[in-house]
Amino acid sequence: MAAFAPPTDGVADVYPRNAIARLAVAAALACGALTLAQPAQAAQAAGPYERGPAPTDALLEASRGPFSTSERSVSSLSVSGFGGGRVYYPDDTSQGTFGAIAISPGYTASWSSLSWLGPRIASHGFVVIGIETNSRYDQPASRGRQLLAALDWLVEDSPSAVRSRIDASRLAVAGHSMGGGGSLEAADDRPSLQAAVPLAPWNLTKNWSGVRVPTMIIGGESDSVASVNTHAQPFYESIPASSEKAYLELNGASHFFPQTTNTTMAKSMVAWLKRFVDDDTRYDPFLCPAPRGSAIQEYRDTCPHS
Repeated sequence: MAAFAPPTDGVADVYPRNAIARLAVAAALACGALTLAQPAQAAQAAGPYERGPAPTDALLEASRGPFSTSERSVSSLSVSGFGGGRVYYPDDTSQGTFGAIAISPGYTASWSSLSWLGPRIASHGFVVIGIETNSRYDQPASRGRQLLAALDWLVEDSPSAVRSRIDASRLAVAGHSMGGGGSLEAADDRPSLQAAVPLAPWNLTKNWSGVRVPTMIIGGESDSVASVNTHAQPFYESIPASSEKAYLELNGASHFFPQTTNTTMAKSMVAWLKRFVDDDTRYDPFLCPAPRGSAIQEYRDTCPHS
């Protein structure tokens, strides 16, 4: 504004005070218009990985998302590093490629124990592989390596109908129990992952200070196998506050809550994957501020993304 102040060297006779004032107001209005316009334009700009309609509670709580899906089995004889499994993927090819997530079952369990998650997550715009482990007794570190092997197979060697749908830069992991512990191992080993979602995770390692992958840990209040006090909560707290992280504790849930349809778990899990694998900020309101409800015992988060 000083640039428009009346000079003291006689130029004020050429630019009267009222004209100078009008110029100052016009300049201020122009600057203000630009300042106001920029956030509006940014808010309207869609992210390059947004897939599907704007999210609503009804959409995230439904048994299926907006995409129809297909699935196929993966023989253990056709892969290496993991025990095969089942892959689910959106039928749509008009919106570009999708992020991919590998999910591991828990100790002694097979993929069938979590199979409801496959089509549910895929129907929100992801390629999902539910793995069978090499042995049902594999420990978390082994399950973590198998999750990464499954992602590598998806990106490099899966059938073209699957592989062509995947964006290799947007990958994630999840798992139940020792599979959840395995997803932490995978996130620690491969920081390029975009997200991790351990479910009732079990692991003898309690310190995950090296994890930089956005991680949502979901635990059950009444878990007597991997108590949240000795597993999920310490895992969450050990991840640096500088990392994107969240902790969801389900009210009254046992260790086996992921093995049956769980709307609260699925809603938060999909929102986390959409936000960090797809970088879709439309899902921020479902994560931050903290979601509430009778099914949620506790929710912790860092919320730096909001």
